[in-house]
Amino acid sequence: MFNLLDYMNTSIDNLLKNAVKASVKNPSESAFLLRYLLSHKKAANTRIKYEKDNIHIPPFLIASITSSCNLFCKGCYARANKSCGENLQGNQMSEEEWKDIFNQAKDIGVEFILLAGGEPLLRCDVIKEASKVKEIIFPVFTNGTLIDEEYINLFNKNRNLIPVLSIEGNKTETDLRRGNGTYDKLTGAMKSLKKKGIFFGTSITVTKDNINLVTGSDFVNILSENGCKLVFYIEYVPVSADTEYLALNDEERSILDKNQIKLREQFDDMIFLSFPGDEKYMGGCLAAGRGFFHINANGGAEPCPFSPYSDTSLKQVTLLQALKSPLFKRLNDVGILSQKHTGGCLLFEKRQEVKDLLRK
Repeated sequence: MFNLLDYMNTSIDNLLKNAVKASVKNPSESAFLLRYLLSHKKAANTRIKYEKDNIHIPPFLIASITSSCNLFCKGCYARANKSCGENLQGNQMSEEEWKDIFNQAKDIGVEFILLAGGEPLLRCDVIKEASKVKEIIFPVFTNGTLIDEEYINLFNKNRNLIPVLSIEGNKTETDLRRGNGTYDKLTGAMKSLKKKGIFFGTSITVTKDNINLVTGSDFVNILSENGCKLVFYIEYVPVSADTEYLALNDEERSILDKNQIKLREQFDDMIFLSFPGDEKYMGGCLAAGRGFFHINANGGAEPCPFSPYSDTSLKQVTLLQALKSPLFKRLNDVGILSQKHTGGCLLFEKRQEVKDLLRK
């Protein structure tokens, strides 16, 4: 029988072992990761204790710390669902509120908080608060254009902050979606991070158009030469009906899986992850608190960034109470998270059912 707690703990063990392997030639990074292993064991034991009281704690959170962004990327999901844009900052969570959430997360055994946006580097105040919570690793998903000397120094001094730079492929593909000059800024940022020996990654939106390019060894070799040690493959989620053709089908997901296996063998000092990944190996979708949930810039607890529906606010309740969100409970109770679907993001595909549950 599938045991979610064992699956998540084993997955984190493997992830950390691979991270140590990827940083073996980097003394600063290796030292941090070896120290972090002690925090990992403590956090895992904390989650086990809660599990005995029938309280499931996900080891991951996704936190969109701002609704602002300095770019206007084509097909941006966040702008399409109005979670990112201009004049949306009025109800955003304060620096102190995020600080409190980070410390609550540490106390209940959360190990990773992915900082997103908008563009998270626009909230340097929040990122500095995150850097102080050494028991948690914070991958910072950024477009990379705002990485300057101040941020290089911040990342260098605080190895629990891991910059993850968004890239679409080579210069042509990246600039086409993100704007002219973006690729050169990204590669410049990579060189600065590599020079300081900072562990960093890249996030790649995978579509029908770029799947063969971005999962090919030539492209990954460029990332490797620039110092990248971590690659996230994010399956494209359509923002409208006229972009649905860009989403991967089953055959292309199979290609993504097979190519990742080859890349792991060829680039054994790098880590390759995909999202949402193959959910049949995870007992279903991991959103809505099973493996993670999303906190939007205003404090709303959402099942997933691609399922932006909330009935609970972190401005009014604790993190533990947010995990008991009625919407999260219904999603688990009615079995939506384990339903069959065509692939990709289950909750995006079942969005009408999620909306119906929220209304009830």
